Amino acid sequence: MNTDILTDGITLGEAKKALIMIHGRGAGAHDILSIAKHLNVKDFALVAPQAENRTWYPYSFLAPLNENEPSFSKSLEAIHQVVVAIQQNGIEKENIYFLGFSQGACLALEFTTRNAAKYGGIVAFTGGLIGDKVYENHYSGNFENTPVFIGTSDPDFHVPVERVNDTEALMEKMGANVIKKIYPNMGHTISQDEVDCANALIFNKK
Repeated sequence: MNTDILTDGITLGEAKKALIMIHGRGAGAHDILSIAKHLNVKDFALVAPQAENRTWYPYSFLAPLNENEPSFSKSLEAIHQVVVAIQQNGIEKENIYFLGFSQGACLALEFTTRNAAKYGGIVAFTGGLIGDKVYENHYSGNFENTPVFIGTSDPDFHVPVERVNDTEALMEKMGANVIKKIYPNMGHTISQDEVDCANALIFNKK
């Protein structure tokens, strides 16, 4: 893997499960990795790519897609390369998990829904599918009951609840098992309850 990726936990060569952790705008791979100590992921390889200039794309996730190019496509490709590298270490997609916060949650949801398959699980701390609207024709595959947890605040300055609801509806249509929790006036942060939900719903498999 290239130098723009931080790893922690068990090495990819030894692990049977991997968690791809995607940081938010203005943050870094170190920041998102720090969440792992609160999660039941002791037997996971942890892989956190680092965005160039600490942002995956320059504008709001609700901007027209072309306005966030070429960064948007490059970021999707970066996540794809991480998945390929994990698979090359013998870890199947059904044992690959995704977690992101804010911009990273949007990218995690966007990548997995464009490439729907049976993954280990997806955790989106405040995020939704990317674009000025949800373009259903951009998404393909079947999640085959992949568990998905989406937590968000109402209101959230960056992520409107309507987009979270639209994301839930499309992912469920594509076979995902989505659990959504909306927290009144939580603010743009990750709450203890969200962490507890992620552990109970996603990181609960032996």
